[in-house]
Amino acid sequence: SLVLRDHWRTFLQRDEEEAAALSIVRRPLVAPAAGQHPALSTNHPFYDVARHGILQVAGEDRFGRRVITFSCCRMPPSHELNHRRLLEYLKHTLDQYVESDYTIVYFHYGLNSRNKPSLGWLQSTYKEFDRRYRKNLKALYVVHPTNFLKVLWTIFRPLISHKFGKKVIYFNYLSELREHLKYDQLLVPPEVLRYDEKLQDLHKGRSPPPAKTPPPRPPLPTQQFGVSLQYLKDKNQGELIPPVLRFTVKYLREKGLRTEGLFRRSASVHTIREIQRLYNQGKPVNFDDYGDIHIPAVILKTFLRELPQPLLTFRAYEQILGITSVESSLRVTRCRQILQSLPEHNYAVLSYLVGFLHEVSRESIFNKMNSSNLACVFGLSLIWPSQGVSSLSALVPLNLFTELLIEYYEKVFSTAEAAGSSAPAPLRQVSGAAPSLEASRETDPPWAPPRPPCLRGPGRR
Repeated sequence: SLVLRDHWRTFLQRDEEEAAALSIVRRPLVAPAAGQHPALSTNHPFYDVARHGILQVAGEDRFGRRVITFSCCRMPPSHELNHRRLLEYLKHTLDQYVESDYTIVYFHYGLNSRNKPSLGWLQSTYKEFDRRYRKNLKALYVVHPTNFLKVLWTIFRPLISHKFGKKVIYFNYLSELREHLKYDQLLVPPEVLRYDEKLQDLHKGRSPPPAKTPPPRPPLPTQQFGVSLQYLKDKNQGELIPPVLRFTVKYLREKGLRTEGLFRRSASVHTIREIQRLYNQGKPVNFDDYGDIHIPAVILKTFLRELPQPLLTFRAYEQILGITSVESSLRVTRCRQILQSLPEHNYAVLSYLVGFLHEVSRESIFNKMNSSNLACVFGLSLIWPSQGVSSLSALVPLNLFTELLIEYYEKVFSTAEAAGSSAPAPLRQVSGAAPSLEASRETDPPWAPPRPPCLRGPGRR
């Protein structure tokens, strides 16, 4: 181990030489000047570190877990970056997600002798990430591992628990990530993309198998996931509230409102895909058979994430980003104004969903899910940009907007109206849908969003 400590720099230099042999040109890293990053304020408490783009929040993986990326190629030379500040920024970022299951993607390419942190820093960093951080980290994906990483792993093996070690998964090529993540949501630096292309060119004889992308096919008449709200309405006799949303909300309202950490936990991807298959085929789903209240919660989030367009629509994205620049006392009014531009159908579904989330937040003494915690979970499930993914700095306004909708549900939805139209008529009851949905139609309220039983007063008419 002492020998490895003495020579770890040598292994890193060898990695650099191998990268150079692939003719990968390392462009000088220039941090964006003030104003060049539209969503990052110079008042950000970690602006000096955040502006480099080392950390990004990249949507969710196929298990519904938040994904955070760490890109070594974005790290400037060590004399230009305070590594202690980097650690504090990393903790600051993770603190927003450690209460839920999450995943880290580590892009190793770009670590070199000029920007590498010290061994001491790595040791102290691992120690500072105590059980609170490690418990809900479900996977650490290491992309483009090298001999240097193998040496580093050998050095740190005495410190790393066997349980944590099983969470580390290595990928030699970016294409291998596709089975685990929503690859198109990842913010992969251009340098990493070029390096990956060079690697695949070099190893053409043993390149990885092609990504398993099924050929496009028309949706089933009973399809529930991955289709538009309009499609669901047309296939469900004009019902505005999608059957999956209605049934999961009903089930969670009856059996899960006081479940601690509701919506924070993930579930078996096999189970989720099986339930999706049943729903898409119009077959009954009985959540009691699975014995896990978090499964319907994940199904609800999955339904929202797989909509072709976010519930809040692409059009509203830039408006929502501006919520932080609105005076605090006017933010609820601004939320109503933004919702007025939504299509009538989107408004109805959003109101139904947020009404339920408001109910969940009122039980936060039991479930620990207040409006702020729910916003962290649902922010990126309700709105995302039409191109790429939301930057880390964009999460603040997106989550704030979602929190305002949940916290001030009655005020936000009491008078707002769909764009240029009067309020929609009550939702019609549906007949002839999948047997699993019958019970929910019998007892669910009509169009008016579900209201907490302790609240009185009319809803949106």
